[in-house]
Amino acid sequence: MTGRVAGKVAFVTGAARGQGQAHAIRLAEEGADIIAVDICGPIEGVGYQPSTPDDLAATVKLVEETGRRIVASEADVRDYAALEKAIADGVTQLGRLDIVAANAGIATFGPAISIHEASWQTMLDINLTGVWHTVKAAIPHLRAAGGGSIVITSSLGGRGVMKKKGHYVASKHGVVGLMRTLANELATDMVRVNTINPGSVDTEMIHNQGTYSLFLPDHEGGDITREEVAPVFQSLTALPVPWVEPVDISNAVLFLASDEARYVTGVTLPVDAGTFIK
Repeated sequence: MTGRVAGKVAFVTGAARGQGQAHAIRLAEEGADIIAVDICGPIEGVGYQPSTPDDLAATVKLVEETGRRIVASEADVRDYAALEKAIADGVTQLGRLDIVAANAGIATFGPAISIHEASWQTMLDINLTGVWHTVKAAIPHLRAAGGGSIVITSSLGGRGVMKKKGHYVASKHGVVGLMRTLANELATDMVRVNTINPGSVDTEMIHNQGTYSLFLPDHEGGDITREEVAPVFQSLTALPVPWVEPVDISNAVLFLASDEARYVTGVTLPVDAGTFIK
């Protein structure tokens, strides 16, 4: 099956790399034009490498190679005015808005009692308020189009508990509550709202020394390698894989964005290789 979102326009946050880039490409492969944003720079307190303008340029190139159009800009989801402008510019050029993939997010670590106030606030500002900004800016355009689909990236941490990630877990539970509220409020507008709840995904967010050290706290002898940490990740999953690929999340986003899910709203969809049931 091809063309599952043909003729539609999708807004993707955090689109420069990782899951966001995969979402933009996958939706474009199935016929959607893309409005893409990413901060493309460092975020204070986040230890892994930030996305860059070159990463966003790579997303533009990959989407264009599918034959679809893309309007991309650098914007911080903490900046509501910047998101409003990015969507308005995209709709002006592409004609409409049908799909929102509220994907931008961060992860940092530490026991709850030791998390610095600034780290707590940054986490909530990006992972929760940033999602609210994204959907708030998008809703008028979805209504103008006669309906649509909002897919919010939550996490396995939005369904359960993760040690040393209390601020992250709070933010990801928060977006599930926001999703359920929006699903009710927007149902009469034929706007469906759901969350994707990934487990470990093969991106920079897990492949960094900060995350690795949580899994192998007693490691000695230099940096921890991907190969060393993979068995620990795999011990958490029911299926015999250590992590899923970004495209696995994108395929779920595509389903929820497509007419195949036209009556699916208010759900949390895990894509976690069975971590939650382990």
